[in-house]
Amino acid sequence: MVEQPVVMAMREALWVGLQLAGPPLLIVLAIGLVVSLLQALTQIQEATLAFLPKVAAIGGLLLFTGPFMTGVLQAWAARLFDQVVAVGGLP
Repeated sequence: MVEQPVVMAMREALWVGLQLAGPPLLIVLAIGLVVSLLQALTQIQEATLAFLPKVAAIGGLLLFTGPFMTGVLQAWAARLFDQVVAVGGLP
């Protein structure tokens, strides 16, 4: 049966997507909440005040976690290609 490896590959792809997208999304959520609270308290409604801290934090996070993310993605791709060969998709 081919369905079982496909289901496992999709499940693993969702897990890898969560591992790669989770930390940046959580950082942006936290910074957005802090900046929104700051804007509400000071009544400063500047668009760049909400945008620039998020960009800086995402840049720093990607510099810090880039090797981890690359390793996770490479390992997942290698396992996926091995599974394709095991199922018989490539000679």
